Amino acid sequence: MTVAKPLPHDAAKLHVTGAARYIDDIPTPEGTLHLAFGTATIACGQITAMDLSGVRAADGVVAVLTADDLPFANDVSPSAHDEPLLATGEVHYLGQPVFLVVADSHLNARKAARLGQIAYTERQPILTIEEALAADSLFEDGPRIWTKGDVDPALAAAPHRIAGQIDMGGQEHFYLEGQAALCLPQEGGDMVVQSSTQHPTEIQHKVADALGVPMHAVRCEVRRMGGGFGGKESQGNALAVACAVAARRTGYACKMRYDRDDDMMITGKRHDFRIAYDAGYDADGKLLAVDFTQMTRCGWAMDLSLPVADRAMLHADNAYHLPHVRITSHRLRTNMQSATAFRGFGGPQGVLGIERVMDHIAAELGIDPVIVRQRNYYARMGIGGLSAPRATRPPEDISGHKKQSGTELDRKMDLDPSPPQQTPYNMPVTDFILDELTVSLLTRSDYHARRARIAGWNAKEPILKKGIAFSPVKFGISFTLTHLNQAGALVHVYQDGSVHMNHGGTEMGQGLFQKVAQVAAHRFGIDTAQVKITATDTAKVPNTSATAASSGSDLNGMAVANACDIIRDRIAVCLAQLHQTKPDDIRFENGDVHIGTRTISFAQAAQTAYQNRISLSATGFYKTPDLAWDRIKGEGTPFFYFAQGAAVTEVVIDTLTGENRILRTDIVHDAGASLNPALDIGQIEGGYVQGAGWLTTEELVWDDSGRLRTHAPSTYKIPACSDRPDIFNVALWDAPNPAQTIYRSKAVGEPPFMLGISAFLALSDAVSACGPHYPDLQAPATAEEILNAIDRARG
Repeated sequence: MTVAKPLPHDAAKLHVTGAARYIDDIPTPEGTLHLAFGTATIACGQITAMDLSGVRAADGVVAVLTADDLPFANDVSPSAHDEPLLATGEVHYLGQPVFLVVADSHLNARKAARLGQIAYTERQPILTIEEALAADSLFEDGPRIWTKGDVDPALAAAPHRIAGQIDMGGQEHFYLEGQAALCLPQEGGDMVVQSSTQHPTEIQHKVADALGVPMHAVRCEVRRMGGGFGGKESQGNALAVACAVAARRTGYACKMRYDRDDDMMITGKRHDFRIAYDAGYDADGKLLAVDFTQMTRCGWAMDLSLPVADRAMLHADNAYHLPHVRITSHRLRTNMQSATAFRGFGGPQGVLGIERVMDHIAAELGIDPVIVRQRNYYARMGIGGLSAPRATRPPEDISGHKKQSGTELDRKMDLDPSPPQQTPYNMPVTDFILDELTVSLLTRSDYHARRARIAGWNAKEPILKKGIAFSPVKFGISFTLTHLNQAGALVHVYQDGSVHMNHGGTEMGQGLFQKVAQVAAHRFGIDTAQVKITATDTAKVPNTSATAASSGSDLNGMAVANACDIIRDRIAVCLAQLHQTKPDDIRFENGDVHIGTRTISFAQAAQTAYQNRISLSATGFYKTPDLAWDRIKGEGTPFFYFAQGAAVTEVVIDTLTGENRILRTDIVHDAGASLNPALDIGQIEGGYVQGAGWLTTEELVWDDSGRLRTHAPSTYKIPACSDRPDIFNVALWDAPNPAQTIYRSKAVGEPPFMLGISAFLALSDAVSACGPHYPDLQAPATAEEILNAIDRARG
């Protein structure tokens, strides 16, 4: 069985030897030109004059383009057509592209881009939440409000009540490979685009619009990215469009890559949030009602801010049943880089809001925060939390489980006839497993004994204080824009038994290609060495969705399985006719095909089918079932299932400097029936560290003029290898997904990111040992913020 094996990443050897080819490594034709943007030096205002004569006269410059020189659409927005490639007179943020330099080298293009002379009528930029609210600078007409229950009376009647707010910063993606694109003009006006993007079809679409051609005239290819994290879902559009326009104009191949400074100054970040809360609860810590107000700075253009803010609202409950809840969301337009997709896509911000409420309640009541969380968990249904699986495909071997009869399902449901509890958006929670997962993690991590030892340490140590914290996650899996939940695949079987495959997902280091290759190998009963997945290509698989929302394996795995099954069944019918048996009696396993008592190799079977003129090529398709979502009302079933997990983190802080270390982390995470445990554990470890970095060392700072001051590794601090926990224990929760996903696996990309919240909560716990008051720690918990929180704890 090739699925469930901990096989290494398909390109692991290429990665460690430096042989893996990225956009900047692709050999380019002679005469290839290089591009750079000239950018705005103010955050808000009107361009009154522009002198580019010095740019045009600079060494190596071939052309200089402004918005007036663009032949067709001047737009690179993924949503609202409000993001011009080049400014059209108005400047909306410091770093906005104003003109485009085309030169004979990367260095000459960058040097020339600095020579532009631009005059402005400057206006006061809107930078803060307060300024945006005062100016009514919003992306929607008023806030979005979702309500469940009767919030105000429930709050008024609650025996206990708390209020507060938490600010959480944004985050730079800091992918190792920066944004890059290469465009190769073809005969007949066609264009081939090599792009470091998570969304090849969007690149194809935006380039076609910019060139005034149909989508069939543009082909986008993506072999791999050196990291994405959501930052290459829409941010690559500008480079690809710029290269395509320049290539069409000059007739030469054109290439563009951002240096790190340019990348950080031009591209969007994670949305920062402010979440205010008013919560009522009882003496046991049971939450009775909560009123959330979420405010986020979206930047200058809409980008993906509306679905990001929606998902923050969707995850305002995290793992907890909220009987009465109101969630108000303000999407604020500000004069800074347009915030964009980032791992979790708003979910982490919503989760941190409710986790702060749980911690605050525990502090007020003097109860272990774990107990408060457990008392607020969603109720389980039936045995093991299983409800009726949603049947999506007849073959039992795609889901990995035999189908249950209606009688069997009814008998399971009779064990717990009460209806499932519902989320704030009225989706029943039928597959909740955090009760037993939490108990397992607390036992594995020796949580209670360590908590007691930490209390003893803090009582006698005046300078170094330790903290320990637990946090769970329940994360919805699916695109909230329903039509994106689809995928296609193209599979060829050659007469020697080798398999060539494409699908719509992109590889950014997460191991998607290896997982999908394992699925294909398992469908044919062969070794993964016989399966090759080549670059994602819009000419092979059209209309792809972005590799995002943690759905890469779910969608593309199912599409590939569908294509493989079509070919396998054709081979089985052919062999059955030749050997006078039934197709159902033919088995594909261990590299062979068993036909009754006779066995032939898979290669022989493929050759036989070819010689009998059987097609050995097929397209596959999959769409996620049972989704229905009304984002205006805030009601429906936006997710196919929930991925769950939990972490316990121990930290130590220096109360004199605010410096801190993560000492130990224990994680149990729900990957369903894992397709590849080694890759999934790697994703969990990386997600946790990136989540902890967001809430500790990573701080974005804009000055009063709107200039991003943390725009390089010297001023923006992502976690290094030395920042990972000294003791790092990760285990998978081995329970098949109740939903009929590919081999009953679960998505792993985004959910573990939120386990990093436990590091932030542990820091708050350590600060709490410094004084009697709730420390009200804000994020990111930099050394300076920890010192501020210590002062608040001491009062």
